[in-house]
Amino acid sequence: MGLLSSLFGPYSDIITFFGLGASLVYVLHRSIRRSRLNYFPGPRGLPVIGNALQLGAFPWLQMTKWSEEFGPIYSLNLGGTHAIVISSHKIAHELLDKRSGIYSDRPRMIMTGEVLCGGLFSPFNPYGESWRRLRKAAYDGLNKTASEAYRPIHVREAVLLAEALHQDPSGWMDHINRTTASGVFSVSYSRPPFSSSADPIIKRMSDFMHRVERSARPGAFLVDIFPWMLHLPEWMAKWKREGNEWHKKDTKMFFEFYHEAKGRMLEGKCGDCLTTLFSGKRDLTEKEAAWTAGSMFGAGFSTTSAVQLVFILAMVCNPDVMRKAQEEIDRVVGRKRLPTFEDRANMPYFRAVIRETFRWRSIGPLGLPHATSSDDVYEGHFIPKGTIVFYNTWGLNRAPEVFPEPDVFRPERYLDATGTQDYIPPYTHLEGHTTFGYGRRKCLGLNVANNTLFLHLSTILWAFNIEMGKDANGNVATPDPDNFHDEGMVVVPAPFPCEFVPRDPEVLSILAKAHNEVLGSD
Repeated sequence: MGLLSSLFGPYSDIITFFGLGASLVYVLHRSIRRSRLNYFPGPRGLPVIGNALQLGAFPWLQMTKWSEEFGPIYSLNLGGTHAIVISSHKIAHELLDKRSGIYSDRPRMIMTGEVLCGGLFSPFNPYGESWRRLRKAAYDGLNKTASEAYRPIHVREAVLLAEALHQDPSGWMDHINRTTASGVFSVSYSRPPFSSSADPIIKRMSDFMHRVERSARPGAFLVDIFPWMLHLPEWMAKWKREGNEWHKKDTKMFFEFYHEAKGRMLEGKCGDCLTTLFSGKRDLTEKEAAWTAGSMFGAGFSTTSAVQLVFILAMVCNPDVMRKAQEEIDRVVGRKRLPTFEDRANMPYFRAVIRETFRWRSIGPLGLPHATSSDDVYEGHFIPKGTIVFYNTWGLNRAPEVFPEPDVFRPERYLDATGTQDYIPPYTHLEGHTTFGYGRRKCLGLNVANNTLFLHLSTILWAFNIEMGKDANGNVATPDPDNFHDEGMVVVPAPFPCEFVPRDPEVLSILAKAHNEVLGSD
């Protein structure tokens, strides 16, 4: 009642009586219908609301526990809406990949997808013509071939990151955030690097993504539970009024970035980027082009940064792995130059380290749920149209039958017996993990992300030994690998100190030479 009163003032009692009454009838009807169908088994829920309040603050952990009791696919009742949770690579492949034609919808995300983003942020859009058009445009700029054009950006940012880690190791998390934001922003707009993590553009874009991520949390806004509230006039719904205002502000921001890049393009000063591609597409409105370029930055920044933070945590906690990776880097690259993309094919152990980083601590532990667009039957169980489909990334990346001793950081699990060839578990899209998702909703930015991670992380290990830092009292601080912060759709390691010690006296001069080559003497 307190929440409704703050939203609707004197009208809250009327809205509560009629709106919640109608919703209760609807939920009861769905619950009765549900009891008559042959759904997959699942945990017993509470009356009316089902399992919604049982998921807790970290639903992927509770879902993993339930999978041990109810099996690799089971049902949930979320306030009368049917959901299934998949914790098997094979089942996820059978449904989300092979039957992607009916498993590619999204649950309706009214506040996030419709109000804040205006239907222009394709990851949140329902499966349909608009989604296909926006996704195709993004694919054209992010596919494997197109992503090769962005390699100079990754080279530039890898050098700047290594220099920053030497100059100010205590700010290492800020440096990773800055260089990731700078690189992804350049993929969208082809602009010079950000000089600081405090750059106003980074703050504006970060605020946008945090707003979107917070709004996407289950139960964050009543309109996602009671869709009829979308029809309330703005003067009765503060959330709607503020959401529409934020959409206008964010649209203005994306237009600003987009038009600035187009201006440089007309002057011949804009390199390959999403803006140059989208500006020539006649099947996109200018607003769609501006939003797609901006939202690709938003989708790629926080996730790619988070993986790098996990990598640093893994190296500090597993120095033997770090040294083995450095031995391979030195054998392939030597000590007279920095790693290049051409080295990747000859570094199987380091490729395994990156795969293990994704698996060990899933930065998107629950992913974005799919939804069914028509009825289906799997293994004799009914999956109705509109079912919410969770693939539990945390559980999938830690399934003991696929990844024995999942808590152990062991890159060797991705190598054959000789240690020279990749071993990729089946049904993981040749990635070795499920972080990039499934089917027609698979992450479009995976090629750019993988290129960024390879060059950034190999450069760091080529240049530095990563060692435990000291706390405020001068004592060596051992980081807790299980201490993570939930930032919405992404989880990141809690801050911890560490040191970046140059591996030999030539490191800094080689970095300085590389700096001059990619940026000039500036």
